[in-house]
Amino acid sequence: MAADRHKFIAMTILLTAFLCFSFFLYSALPVKSSPGNAVADSGKMAWQKYNCNACHQVYGLGGFLGPDLTNVYSIKGEAYIQAFLKTGTTIMPDFHLSGKEINDLTRFLETIDASGRSTQKLL
Repeated sequence: MAADRHKFIAMTILLTAFLCFSFFLYSALPVKSSPGNAVADSGKMAWQKYNCNACHQVYGLGGFLGPDLTNVYSIKGEAYIQAFLKTGTTIMPDFHLSGKEINDLTRFLETIDASGRSTQKLL
């Protein structure tokens, strides 16, 4: 009889600890996050629309035909990026992007650049 009582007390303590921990954990949600950048988000949509990831990498993930573009904004600059997006190259086709798409993609690459560093070398 005493063993059952000890089991009940132990289960009560464990259940109470679990509920207190869960309340503590979930009371801090949602995690504070920075507001989204609508222009960068639009640039991400253009990145996906034109399947840029098929040739280019971000953080070392993606295609191998073009360079990793994780830190292209800080290394090459905005004018360099926009020139490539406007005209293309012998390898990268001219996608005939609108001015808004070029600006949005540039802001997207700027946001990626600000978020971290890649171990890949930019050509």
